[in-house]
Amino acid sequence: MAKARAWQKMLSGRRLDLLDPSPVDIEIEDIAHGLSFVARWNGQTKGEYPYSVAEHSLLVEDLFTRMNPALSPKWQLAALLHDGPEYVIGDMISPVKAAVGPDYGELDSLLSAAIHIRFGLPARLPSHIGKAIKKADRISAWIEATQIAGFKVAEADRHFGHPERHLVRNIDLQLRPPSEVREDYTARVYDLLKVIG
Repeated sequence: MAKARAWQKMLSGRRLDLLDPSPVDIEIEDIAHGLSFVARWNGQTKGEYPYSVAEHSLLVEDLFTRMNPALSPKWQLAALLHDGPEYVIGDMISPVKAAVGPDYGELDSLLSAAIHIRFGLPARLPSHIGKAIKKADRISAWIEATQIAGFKVAEADRHFGHPERHLVRNIDLQLRPPSEVREDYTARVYDLLKVIG
């Protein structure tokens, strides 16, 4: 019996094996392109464009950096890439991830490790960095929920916790065309890579 195909051809020409991803088959342009088309909240957001995972990732990295200004830029890059695997496996809301079970988490972990190695990060992030990124991710989810996903503040507080006021002040989400988000995401990755060396 023929083995099922487990690879995806990327626009860069790379062939990424989803079950055994190699760092050499990962390109930032592919990640940025994919994430700019993946809609957060299953597309259930206000506006003329979907709120993409790439836009979300830029927000998470910004929040992470503001909350942890003394940390190395390599950890800012880790925050920016925190949802990187979703460029090939998509974004699932938490209830769906729970229903799918541990297989989704395993696939996400394999892809994350390959992405991290490709960009000079440890395959598995230190615990304190992972927790700091998760905190920024939850604050981002609260902002998104209250501004574009139709949640009342009390409802968002129940699901994501209420963020410190100074962290969410003056953040006004603007939905943009995927091409703009893709360009900004790619540029931010390259800016951080230059600083990291």
